[in-house]
Amino acid sequence: MSRMKWVSLAGILALAGSGAALADSAVAIEMHQIDAKGVGKVVGTIRATQTQWGVLFTPDLSGVTPGIHGFHLHENPSCDAGDKDGTMTAGMAAGGHYDPAKTAKHDGPYANGHLGDLPPIYVDADGSIKTPVLAPRLKLADLKGRSLMIHIHGDNFADTPEKLGGGGGRMVCGVIP
Repeated sequence: MSRMKWVSLAGILALAGSGAALADSAVAIEMHQIDAKGVGKVVGTIRATQTQWGVLFTPDLSGVTPGIHGFHLHENPSCDAGDKDGTMTAGMAAGGHYDPAKTAKHDGPYANGHLGDLPPIYVDADGSIKTPVLAPRLKLADLKGRSLMIHIHGDNFADTPEKLGGGGGRMVCGVIP
C-alpha cells in the first residue's frame, strides 16, 4: 500500500498562486455550458497544472449553478450531446469517466477506482468558481485528448444510492487539447 501525501487547502491555494509549475507543465481548458442541443456559451477556463502532488485544477468560471458539483475527467474529447436510451442528452459524446485500468469502480479521487474521479468542485453563491482542486493520482499527460466535466449535482463517490455518485446530468464541459 502506498502512502498518500496530504496537502491542505492553504497549500493548494499557495500552489495555485505561486507559479509552482513550469510553463510547459500546464494547459488551459475552455469550459462551455452544455445541454441536449449541444455545446453552448463559454463560461470561463480551468487551468490544469502538473505539481509534485498531482494535477492542480484552477478554475476561473462564472454563470454556473451555485453549490457542490461532481467533477470528472471523461474518456472522449467531445462535449457534444449524444443519445442515451433514445433521448439526446447533454455531453454524452464525452463517454464515461476516464478508467484506463478498467476498474469499473466509482471510488473517488483518493481510491483505486476510475482515474477520472476528481474532487468535487464548489460554485460560490454568485455562480463563480475560483477554488482550485487537486487530483493526486493524475498526471498532466492523462488529460490530453479527453474532456473535463462538471455535473449538475454533487458526488458521494459511490454507486449507491445512485450510480456514479449521484452527480446526475452534465452541465459544463471542456475539451482538453
